[in-house]
Amino acid sequence: MNRQFVFFSGKGGVGKSSMASANAVYHAEAGLRTLIVTTDPAPNLSDVFEQPIGHSITAIQGVHNLWAMEIDPDSATQEYKDRALAPIRAAFPAEMVQVIEEQMNGPCTTEVAAFDRFTDFLDGLSVDGQAFNMVIFDTAPTGHTLRLLELPAAWSHFIEEAAQGSGQTCIGPAAAVQEAKLKYARAIATMRDPAQTTFVFVLQPEDTAIKETKRAIAELGKLDIQTYQLIVNGIFPRTEAANPFFAQRVKMQEGYLQQIGREFPLPTQRVSLLNREIRGIARLREVAKRLYSASFIAEAEISGDGKLEASGTTRVVPSCRSEVHERILPNGRTRLIFFVGKGGVGKTAASCITAIWLARLGYRTLLLTTDPAAHLGDVLGLHVSDEVAQITEVPSLWVANIDPKSAAQAYKDRILDDARRRGRPPKAIEAMAEELDSPCTEEMAAFDRFVDFASQDEWAAIVFDTAPTGHTLRLLELPFDWGNQLDAKVFVSVDSAADDEVAKKRFGRVIETMRDPARCTFAFVMYPECTPVIEAYRASEELRTLGIQPSLVVANLVLPHEQCTSSFTRARRAMQEKYLALIAERFSVPVLEIPLVPGEVRGIDVLTTLGKQVLGGEEVVGKRACPRR
Repeated sequence: MNRQFVFFSGKGGVGKSSMASANAVYHAEAGLRTLIVTTDPAPNLSDVFEQPIGHSITAIQGVHNLWAMEIDPDSATQEYKDRALAPIRAAFPAEMVQVIEEQMNGPCTTEVAAFDRFTDFLDGLSVDGQAFNMVIFDTAPTGHTLRLLELPAAWSHFIEEAAQGSGQTCIGPAAAVQEAKLKYARAIATMRDPAQTTFVFVLQPEDTAIKETKRAIAELGKLDIQTYQLIVNGIFPRTEAANPFFAQRVKMQEGYLQQIGREFPLPTQRVSLLNREIRGIARLREVAKRLYSASFIAEAEISGDGKLEASGTTRVVPSCRSEVHERILPNGRTRLIFFVGKGGVGKTAASCITAIWLARLGYRTLLLTTDPAAHLGDVLGLHVSDEVAQITEVPSLWVANIDPKSAAQAYKDRILDDARRRGRPPKAIEAMAEELDSPCTEEMAAFDRFVDFASQDEWAAIVFDTAPTGHTLRLLELPFDWGNQLDAKVFVSVDSAADDEVAKKRFGRVIETMRDPARCTFAFVMYPECTPVIEAYRASEELRTLGIQPSLVVANLVLPHEQCTSSFTRARRAMQEKYLALIAERFSVPVLEIPLVPGEVRGIDVLTTLGKQVLGGEEVVGKRACPRR
């Protein structure tokens, strides 16, 4: 049989890793040599399979024919640089090699290296001399996945243009990467071949997931990729409609299930929300059997007890509001508030709730998203663009979306206009324009806008709804990376010693603010289950290495204790309480609980009500602030 490639994609938090892993187990036990690979910078295959995996092809214990790998961006970057520089070191003097190494120290190389490793799997990797029959990609959340899948065409075009021009690229000399260009062309052909490649979109029956799936399919269509399937996950069991609190959620989901059926005439599987987590081989086998059973609808009950590392099992008392207020209220200077965490845990909702709450207290507040998937508008129920705009319903609130494409165009225009004003010769401007046509310019431009907003002092509070954890960490590491690399002139807008100093001071102010807990709050959002908690803890530890301390935990989608009256909801609540205890043990910071509500968290009114419920009203905070200076 031809080698098969299956991509699992979708909005963060919809269950891509669980569904991809269950499918991998199914195909391996059906006799196919199967490899599952994650391209997410915040991988969790190790958590799902309950064994170490990492940046090497690793046999999965207890499943014959199954291997897994978690692509690590740092390791992939070093491997890529070593391969690219090996022939150069052999043919050129050390001084020239050093110049090329400096050119390859930017984020461009990191992005293309991860992609280069990704295409290796489309190009026929094998283990012990035997090729895989099935390669399953557990991809990063949709916005970043689309960016990754656009790269074959983008990089191939960029390399070709560079070869005809200066012969230089931000990832090394064009001649040295021409062979890679052929590999990228094969990757494009493979992804476009319906006989070899299938895209499985995992979504939950909710508005934002449907919109993102529709957008992703449209974008893939532009890349001439046409073969799709759906898995609708997280369906609340109809039996729970006997409880009026959950009946509204069941009814809401049924409406979205009908919409999915109308708008996506595709092969579709449905999976009910389970009463326990999907972790370990036994549970993956159960899910696989139900996915491929004749009924196509997985039951809600799943056997076995969850494996937990929390010592306590008693009900956890949430932190008092005053502790939370200390970490989100401005105190005379602009406060930056970052909401970070695994995809789909509710960062956008938490950031909107907080920003509206602050604005209604009178604080001049700016709400931003740095996520390419950009759900702010959907949650607010308003149009949000890349221009800062005031919200009529909440006069002290402004919102904007840092759009990578528009930011990149403005960034390129500014740099080239600056070069022309300085009287740079036409050939130099042409070379700069060529360099700026690199696909990674979007990342640099988005970062540039991020620094610009983070440097503004006209706001009492700036709330960042960030991209999912791995990508957020990459964005937050950029100030430190760029600050160290200005001397190498990677940042092409800087062409004088004076400009170097200005840029370094600008980055330095942002770094200083991010490290100051009196001015900057990092709130880790998670729902009380294993993967979000572990991923948030790892991210918090990595931020500590940058001198940034976590300030707050937001536990989202907590089932109201008084509403858990059935065996299904009691089992899920018991699981949540154990993880709430684990959160309390792992994070020595206040915990803000946001309850599951019957309907969707959308619109200014709903967000305002939730803000008052979890953060309190003006009377709880005390004296009203007037931050405009």
